[in-house]
Amino acid sequence: MKTLVWSELDAAGRRAALARPEQRSDPALQAAVRAIVEDVRDGGWDALVRQAERIDGAAPALVPVAPAAAEARRTLPADAVAAIELAARNIRAFHAGSLPGEHAVETVPGLVVRKVWRPLDRVGLYVPGGRTPLFSTLLMLALPARAAGVGELVVVTPPSADGLSPLVALAADLCAIESVWTVGGAQAIAALAFGAGDIPGVAKICGPGNAWVAKAKTLVASLPGGPAIDMPAGPSELMVIADARGDPRVIAADLLGQAEHDPSAQVLLATPSEALARAVEAEVARQVRLLPRADIAGRALCAARILVTRDLGEAVDIANAYAPEHLSLAVADADALVPLVRNAGAVFAGRLAAETFGDYLAGSSHVLPTDGAARAWSGVSVHTFLKAMSVQTVTEEAARRLAPPAATLARLEGLEAHARAADARAKCPSPSGEGSGVGLVGSQPAETVQ
Repeated sequence: MKTLVWSELDAAGRRAALARPEQRSDPALQAAVRAIVEDVRDGGWDALVRQAERIDGAAPALVPVAPAAAEARRTLPADAVAAIELAARNIRAFHAGSLPGEHAVETVPGLVVRKVWRPLDRVGLYVPGGRTPLFSTLLMLALPARAAGVGELVVVTPPSADGLSPLVALAADLCAIESVWTVGGAQAIAALAFGAGDIPGVAKICGPGNAWVAKAKTLVASLPGGPAIDMPAGPSELMVIADARGDPRVIAADLLGQAEHDPSAQVLLATPSEALARAVEAEVARQVRLLPRADIAGRALCAARILVTRDLGEAVDIANAYAPEHLSLAVADADALVPLVRNAGAVFAGRLAAETFGDYLAGSSHVLPTDGAARAWSGVSVHTFLKAMSVQTVTEEAARRLAPPAATLARLEGLEAHARAADARAKCPSPSGEGSGVGLVGSQPAETVQ
């Protein structure tokens, strides 16, 4: 980890201190992703199989969930199954309680505008795989989608040694998902985006992944006819803000908990205490050697930073500039800092609010924006799987009153057909069946909205 004193850095030094790892924007990676996506888009199933066999080592397969889920229940320790079921209950409860309500506003007498919500028809869910399939991500994606009422979920995940991870199968079963496609990487994203063989194209792709997956999601969303995406969600990030009384052992454990995800992960610590900064750096060096994924975490630590700040307020300013995926407030009075935080995917307020709780069982989704996207994007929620429509209803009296000013506004923009469509409403029959008496095009309006 590199330790820097924030006040000693010029503008360029500060930008460099908060820069994401270079491999996330590697031009060669971007070109390779584009080649895969275009191949699958143009070549369909045959191209997908070719890419999957080259990258995953196996052709895509649609695997039924039930047998693997039953095997997981038979072979996993009882406390492991209970923990997964607890996580599912908490996530389901949080998102079921987060559904937005419809509302109506009478903007003028007789004109009511409502906002109504509808679920997306079909959504693709990407579940990261590799050596440690992230079954928890499936819970974090599928349960909010179920709460929203999405019609069809298409799940993809890289194949494990046995085809489908039993843990992923168990999570899928808890989410009422009957089958999962074992295909990963940019090729899976392309299949979801454009359809390939029996994998249908989807309206939206959700889920995190490595730099290849994150780039593929952004690319397909930018192409004509491409799907929407939940957010830029790439390699993991954590920023910790700590005061002088922070526990170096706990802070180091939190930092390494994100560093072990991916060599492109990034972790930062901002603190006004130089003594704590030194203690955390030493503790990270000690703990990383004890991790099963020490190699991955060690490579991620090359992009790690410790920033010594003037005070906690400056630390929050840095966090808002960096916009981390995860922000941990390991301070005595976290409630005082939360109102100052503007840009973060998720905030863990207080020394006991472990980021690991959020990753697994607090209830909110752990699929969060990365690479600074938290400046404008939110994490996955029921809103991710819903779209809002406005609905207007108008009484005859309101239509007569609104038509003249609406026509005036249309003509100010040079849109005569718009104006005439409004004028036509001015001739609506009154409740008594008589004409409105409002003049036609070019005449003075009989009345205006009060």
